[in-house]
Amino acid sequence: MEQSEQRFDIVIVGGGMVGAALARAVSGKGWRIAVIDPHPPRREWPAGEVDLRVSALSRASQRVLERLGAWERIDALGASVYREMHVWDAVGGASIHFDSGDIGQPDLGHIVENRVTRLALWELLETADDVTLICPGNLAALDVNDDGAAVRLGDGRLLHTTLVVGADGRDSFVRESLGIETGGWTYDQRAIVANVEVGHWHRETAWQRFLPSGPLAFLPLADGRCSIVWSAEDRRADELLAMDDARFMAELEVEFQERLGPVLSVGPRAAFPLRLQHARSYVQAHAALIGDAAHAIHPLAGQGVNLGFLDVAALLEALEHARAKGRDIGGLGTLRRYERARRGDNLIMLGAMDLFKRMFSNRLPPLVAGRNLGLATADRIEPLKRAFMTQALGLGEDLPSLARAS
Repeated sequence: MEQSEQRFDIVIVGGGMVGAALARAVSGKGWRIAVIDPHPPRREWPAGEVDLRVSALSRASQRVLERLGAWERIDALGASVYREMHVWDAVGGASIHFDSGDIGQPDLGHIVENRVTRLALWELLETADDVTLICPGNLAALDVNDDGAAVRLGDGRLLHTTLVVGADGRDSFVRESLGIETGGWTYDQRAIVANVEVGHWHRETAWQRFLPSGPLAFLPLADGRCSIVWSAEDRRADELLAMDDARFMAELEVEFQERLGPVLSVGPRAAFPLRLQHARSYVQAHAALIGDAAHAIHPLAGQGVNLGFLDVAALLEALEHARAKGRDIGGLGTLRRYERARRGDNLIMLGAMDLFKRMFSNRLPPLVAGRNLGLATADRIEPLKRAFMTQALGLGEDLPSLARAS
């Protein structure tokens, strides 16, 4: 093998939160691993600065990160707990309230900056003898055959591997190279994100109001501010992005009904297009997709990265099962085991979030009446609310072992 060629057991394309989590999960198990990513993690930022991209990490995701050894560092860098959730409809006014105390839990999850999660995982990878970080690095070509996969980098290097994993996002180069098609649609919406200072304490509560043009969420941050995610139809998003800060804050107060008092200040704004997308297949022989490369979801319930961490846990379980049985970790039978574990559950979650989005954005009077009746009824049925919280937190027994409660 030439000097410009290297051999690995697993090559992970994409070193974001999900790709880095997989690399950490398979490290220390006798495999040679490479992670390819064009951008290194950001390592420092000014005191008090909060990234625009945050995730609502579930209890199952927290367990995964704890078992990977990353949670202590995440907590030190900044994890904002939320213990309750209030959801209400802008048209009919019905609401539902979730409280972690009702199911004997300390919280419903944590709001964590994406850069924090990635950095905590990346620091662990940098100390791992069996992980090679190719960063900055990018793919120029990918060829998969019966013997494995050949990954050609932009600088000409060639990596040979038993298994290549696409963790490179919803515009995945790996997925496209494999010829795997996707189903789905755009929402003609963008998620506007910003950090705001509000007049009243957020009470460690996540707030979400369903507006006809899309949901508006206020997510609590540890310093008393809130991270907002405002999903709005494209025309409305253009209007909101064009406003000066004073006008934007005034619009925000009106749409949020000043639940947390006046909006005192707002930081920089950014917007991201929204779509539902699901890969027709997650695997081929010697190749697999995880995270957004396999599925992209509407952010109204903040489930995107949580699904990705469950993908990591399920793929790890499939690879360990293959090794225990003396089977090829890149074999189609091995990877189908992962796909069976995740594809159905992911599809259910994608469908549920799409249904919520369409149901709450519809202005037809019968549907408005029906959804308000449903919200009000669900709020009064405690066993139903407890079941919903249990599922959302990841407290069930049907999870991969990395994510399952002890």
